[in-house]
Amino acid sequence: MMSCYQSPISQMRRFGLALLLPISLLGTIAFPTQVQTATAQTSGGNSPLTIHSDFQEYNAKTQVATARGNVQMLYPTRGIQATAAQAQYFTKERRIDLSGNVYILQKGGNSIRAEKVAYLIDEGRFVALPQSNRQVESIYMVQESDNGGQSNTPAPSTPGLRRSN
Repeated sequence: MMSCYQSPISQMRRFGLALLLPISLLGTIAFPTQVQTATAQTSGGNSPLTIHSDFQEYNAKTQVATARGNVQMLYPTRGIQATAAQAQYFTKERRIDLSGNVYILQKGGNSIRAEKVAYLIDEGRFVALPQSNRQVESIYMVQESDNGGQSNTPAPSTPGLRRSN
């Protein structure tokens, strides 16, 4: 039987590698990653647009902020809350693209569900696209009038019917 000699350095490397996995696993359990937050200032009134997500990056060259994973967007000045898998804020175009199971709730209760939604900031307009073979869902809160849904304007009269012989 041939004995195998291992240098002390080799033994230390092996021991270090053996400890690396359990320690890194313990670190991910004991210290979960923090949700990242970005706050963008829009031009004009400089109202904040806050985005929370698992991962975020900003490309200074293209001026595009991208957020991925459990995205939550708050735009209090416009009364908008949104959730999605991904969000991109295009600062030059003043547009926000949300994608992946998008849900948008506006102050007052109006809401949109879609696969992709573009919010055009300057126009205050949403453009929504569904998943293939599905539809976009929008719910609008319609305020009823004070007289129980009855209009003060009467229905137009119809001409009388004449019997023909």
